[in-house]
Amino acid sequence: MIEDFESYQKNTDLLKKMAYHYYVLDDPIATDEQYDILYHQLKDYEEKNPNQIISTSPTQRVGNKLLEGFEKYKHIQRMWSLDDVFDATKLEEWVNRIYKNYPQANFTCSPKFDGASLNLYYDDGILQSAATRGDGIQGELVTQNAKTIQSIPLEIPYKKPIEIRGEVVITREDFEKINKERLNNNENIFANPRNAAAGSLRQLDPKITAKRKLKFVPWGMGKNEFETGSFYELLNTILNYGFYRTPFITLCKNEAEIQALYEDLIKKRQDYSIMLDGMVIMVDSLQSQKQMGFTIKSPRFACAYKFPAIEKTSKILAIKPQVGRSGVITPVAELEPVEIEGAMISRATLHNYSEIQRKDIKINDTVIIIRSGDVIPKIIKPIIELRDGKQIDINKPTHCPECGSEVLVEEIFIRCQNLSCKARVKESIVYFASRKALNIEGLGQKIVDQLFEKKIISNILDLYHIGVEDLICLEGWQEKKAKNLIESIKGTKNIQLWRLLNSLGIEHIGEGASKKLAISFGRKIFEIPAEEISKIDGLGNEMANSIVDFGIVNKELIKKLFEIIDPIEPEKSISHISAFTNKTIVLTGTLSKPREEISALLESLGAKMTSSVSKKTDLLIYGENAGSKLEKANTLMVESINETELIEMLKKEEVQY
Repeated sequence: MIEDFESYQKNTDLLKKMAYHYYVLDDPIATDEQYDILYHQLKDYEEKNPNQIISTSPTQRVGNKLLEGFEKYKHIQRMWSLDDVFDATKLEEWVNRIYKNYPQANFTCSPKFDGASLNLYYDDGILQSAATRGDGIQGELVTQNAKTIQSIPLEIPYKKPIEIRGEVVITREDFEKINKERLNNNENIFANPRNAAAGSLRQLDPKITAKRKLKFVPWGMGKNEFETGSFYELLNTILNYGFYRTPFITLCKNEAEIQALYEDLIKKRQDYSIMLDGMVIMVDSLQSQKQMGFTIKSPRFACAYKFPAIEKTSKILAIKPQVGRSGVITPVAELEPVEIEGAMISRATLHNYSEIQRKDIKINDTVIIIRSGDVIPKIIKPIIELRDGKQIDINKPTHCPECGSEVLVEEIFIRCQNLSCKARVKESIVYFASRKALNIEGLGQKIVDQLFEKKIISNILDLYHIGVEDLICLEGWQEKKAKNLIESIKGTKNIQLWRLLNSLGIEHIGEGASKKLAISFGRKIFEIPAEEISKIDGLGNEMANSIVDFGIVNKELIKKLFEIIDPIEPEKSISHISAFTNKTIVLTGTLSKPREEISALLESLGAKMTSSVSKKTDLLIYGENAGSKLEKANTLMVESINETELIEMLKKEEVQY
């Protein structure tokens, strides 16, 4: 029995130590019976003394309260995606780009786990929040579930604010046990360990998460106050805070050592208990990382060296033409189901009919298919030696499989040009409602198909006229489900402008470009000429022309959507007239801060940031290794300043750099 707080505190520390040795180190220092007895003694004391409960006690890991849903959470520092390299040649190119400016660079290499990314935020040493990756900027808050994962310490000795990032994974053995249990309970099984980890992390009942043997494996940091030093040493320091130790993490001095480690991991890949899909390579110097910064999508100082795709053979049973929202008709192969890395594959893309002819693929062919990580399975080639005379040629369609209209046959692509084609409209609506667009919950492919079939909708605008009475008469619908969908549709009103732009599915325009367009032009984007749009950093002529063309063809649709949704333009918080107000500015060269950060700062002072130097450029700001842009600025007699001069100008504006 535990009778006083001092004894309770001492035994809490002992139980933490027992749990750490059992769950993290796989080196138990107590029997299960001893652990359980002490656990219940602590629990009894806490029930009698609720005001004395230590928040990091192991008894507090299993939440007793069911969650109603997950709140959105904005990461303090963005969770970036990594650029991929797939072979030794691309690795050499990537390393040489680093050596060009950092010839003495070393690299921290660690395995890339196939799991669910999680961002932990600690302040004053206490776990404050845990959030899923989401879109990299905003995720879902899953703190109560994360606390049930024993390899996530509730308290660390580092007291300053820090985001620790890693992968939530599940071992192959535990994955099989979960699926066996789900089969016995007549529940759907998980496709692979990654899906099992992600699904377990997002349970509304934390007790279910606690039953799944999830592990959190750290791989990096977000918000932190470390400016210099070695990433390798820092990560190892963090691992000593009580986390599960990241296996195979290695400091490599050159490309040869990176390649040797990569090949060693490939050999261990199949037998290792946790699924691996590649290796992360990161410049080791924290100072160099900061100087290199980020592109619009990814860090310049890191990449993912992906493992070779798993190859299997299957048989093509049929070809189904699929019409996308842009009208392109893509041939999709129906296959004899085959298991690859825990997922049953029964369909694979063939991209276009020209590729079918080039590879000489026929129906009833035995083919080699690959799947790598999240990449859609694709067919590599037919095994011609196994043909038995039953093969059937695959012919290009002359008419749209959905609406029957004659198709346009281009050099590579075949398109349905009918803007009212049901398949095109349906795909547009599915994309419109998708997570990175307007995020209309409950409006997936099957629901869109059903609403079309029952003639409740025929275009995007019809979504905003659906009533509860239209839905409750449909199969599988009840009043609550109908109200939830309608509320989700209503919830798109006054959404951020970039989301609406992204939801339109404009060719070549994704999330990043949509945000830049919203900031630069606001709701007038479709009134802006292509030459002005192409000046925006990261946007070229092809993207600019796409926006202009889309605006002309869909003028009425855009007008009505803007009226219904009334999107919110990003605020341009210009605090005062500055030396940068209304100046067209270009950044070039290697700077001490990420370009996105500098651009945002200058835009807040009224600047207009572009990517190319022209006669209209007012100022060029350059860092180390500035190239052709600086030369062009000098030729055009455009004013140019270095980073030190920029900092001095900002000081005069009383703005911190």
